[in-house]
Amino acid sequence: MLKLIKLEWKKNNIRKYICKALILAALLCLFVFALAFLGIANDPETGIPDAVPGHNTISASVEMLTGMAFLVLTGVMLSSFIVSAYKNKTMNLMFSYPIKRQKILLSQMLAVWIFNFAALTLTKLLIYGCVLFTSQYKAPSFPLDYNMCDPEFYIQLLAKSFVIVTMGFIALYIGMFYQSSKTVIVCSFLLIFLTQANIGDLTMRDNAVLPAILTGLSLFLAFLSISRAETKDLI
Repeated sequence: MLKLIKLEWKKNNIRKYICKALILAALLCLFVFALAFLGIANDPETGIPDAVPGHNTISASVEMLTGMAFLVLTGVMLSSFIVSAYKNKTMNLMFSYPIKRQKILLSQMLAVWIFNFAALTLTKLLIYGCVLFTSQYKAPSFPLDYNMCDPEFYIQLLAKSFVIVTMGFIALYIGMFYQSSKTVIVCSFLLIFLTQANIGDLTMRDNAVLPAILTGLSLFLAFLSISRAETKDLI
């Protein structure tokens, strides 16, 4: 399986996505830094940070921005690795190899998942570390509600990264159903709106039930995609 995953990375030019992830991480870090220390979110009249309900701490902004960015990147990569392979008929060639279709499809999904999980986790650590380091010299506009010396911080960070990247399988399943790469990306944006939406003072970000439901649904749809690959062409 590891060889198949490496083959997918090589075939799809993973260096291109590494560069994109690095640029994305740098831009997100710069934006959060400006948010925390340069006052870009401050009300021009009062000088007080003007944040939407549920996003009045720095970790809320970090989780929202990184989650949005890497959920879209996951959708783009799933579209390129899998949906486009069906549309370009290159998947037919791969399915002619003496390897089970399920194993090939699983390796493609894992190649995208592993990359984005690692990239998202490292990006979050970079941003949290940058903010924490700078806070030693300059007071941030938003409260720092995390402790990087606490093991629970890393458990929550990994768990949230797992949920965000895994949700990409929902977009993949829908995109494969409609035989459209664009649908995968559009669904990724819709998932962002669903998980980060605010209705008055109610924010879906603080709802622990919805991410659990979406994660379960994601894993179920991933299982369906893989299980049907052996007997039926998905696109």
